[in-house]
This record gives sequence, C-alpha cells and structure tokens, in this order.
Amino acid sequence: MSAVDFSAFVHQLADAAAEASLPFFRTALGATDKNVGGAFDPVTEADKAAEAAMRRLIAAQFPTHGVVGEEFGARDAGADYVWTLDPIDGTRAFLCGLPLWGTLIGLGKEGAPVYGMMSQPFTRERFFGDGARADWRGPGRDGRPIERRLATRPCEALAEATLMTTSPHLFSGDDAAAFARVAQGCRLVRYGGDCYAYCMLAAGHVDLVVETGLQSYDIAPLIPIIEGAGGVVTAWDGGSAAQGGAVVAAGDARLHAIALARLRG
Repeated sequence: MSAVDFSAFVHQLADAAAEASLPFFRTALGATDKNVGGAFDPVTEADKAAEAAMRRLIAAQFPTHGVVGEEFGARDAGADYVWTLDPIDGTRAFLCGLPLWGTLIGLGKEGAPVYGMMSQPFTRERFFGDGARADWRGPGRDGRPIERRLATRPCEALAEATLMTTSPHLFSGDDAAAFARVAQGCRLVRYGGDCYAYCMLAAGHVDLVVETGLQSYDIAPLIPIIEGAGGVVTAWDGGSAAQGGAVVAAGDARLHAIALARLRG
C-alpha cells in the first residue's frame, strides 16, 4: 500500500469515527460508568459506535493487522502491525459539550509507534505525523481546508514554560508530589485538554504535558505527532511511553530533561 493510499485510509478511519460520534455531541447523551465503585470513568454509545466503525474498516482492509481499542479490547495484539484506537479521548469533555476531545488513531510496527492522528470532527481539525514530520489540517479563515506543518517552540527553562495536564486529581501519593515539583516552577499551568494538550504542544502553543495512568491507546497515536513536530515524549523513567503509564512530553529536549529530573526528585 503506497504512502498516499495509507494516508487516505487513515483519513477514512477518521471520517467513519466522526460520522458515528459527532451526531451525539451536545445532545442529551447518557453515559455508563466503566469503573463502578471508583472514579467516574464514562463510556457512551458514541465511543462504541466510533470504534466499531473503525474496526470494521481495518478488518476489511488489513485483516492480518492487530487492533487495541479502548472499548472492545485487543485482537491479535502480537501482530507485526497493530492499530491503537481511542474513539473519544476526552469523554468527560464530550459529555460537558466541550470540544476538547478527539479520536486517536495510531499504527505500530513491531511494538513501535510509526503513525498517529488526532481528529477533532467538531472543529474539523486533524493533527497527524509519522515521527519525522507532523502536519495540521483544518478550516482556514474563509472556511476552506488548509494544511500546514507542525513545529514545537523552543523553551529551555521551567520558568518560561506552559504546562498542561488533564486534571490534578488524577495524581496521588508520590505521583502528586512529583507533578507538584514540576508545576511549581512553571510560568503557567492549565488543566483539561486530554489529547488536545499534546497537539497544542506539537503546534507550538504549549511547552510541557505531564500525566499518569495512561493506557497505550491514550498516548501511542500521539507519539509520532509530537516527535514529528520536533518534540520529545517518554515515560517518567526516560523509557518508551508507547505502553502508557506516567508520561512526560516537551516541545524542547532541554525542557524535557529538566522535567524528568524534577519528576525523579
């Protein structure tokens, strides 16, 4: 399959997810709690419909590829090529009517992320990359679609940095103390955003994202976008972030090194 065909297929996946999820946005949509007895972890019919639509397309086009998705689990996760799907990353924002959610689509080869896309159908934006390059596609001022290359911005000191995380309430114990060591030195700290925060980092509007408790489908599709824009993303121990867990992303390698040192205490 050629690069042009592959790109078209990923956009086709995003189109299918948008068609399934967008009609539910800003409606009286209910949610089921996947984490009964713990912190509220919502799932909606929009999540399920979007992932099912993408899985059908992948099975038809690439029957030997594996799939790991948030709503329907793993199929052939040991295959050479594995897709990671998060149909609505930011379901809480989705339920609140906030457009800070997105569909995450990633492809891994032999365990390493090689392509990723974040699609936000309400704003008609798409962020995508292959680790060497990343691009944004969305509406221009006249409403016509335009595309431009993504690039992170330089930032060598915490005192100059804008930091984002989804919620401070997701940190506890030692992780909360580690996050505080980073946050207290930053110029600006903002909460919310989920996958959108990482894309704003790739676009040069945010300098640092620090999170914990992520699953592979929360972060693997974003890694090629961040790296393709010139950023760095790892686990808190400096290793690969592809399997999730505690993750730190920075637009500047110098800032990433500082954040890692503070996270380690």
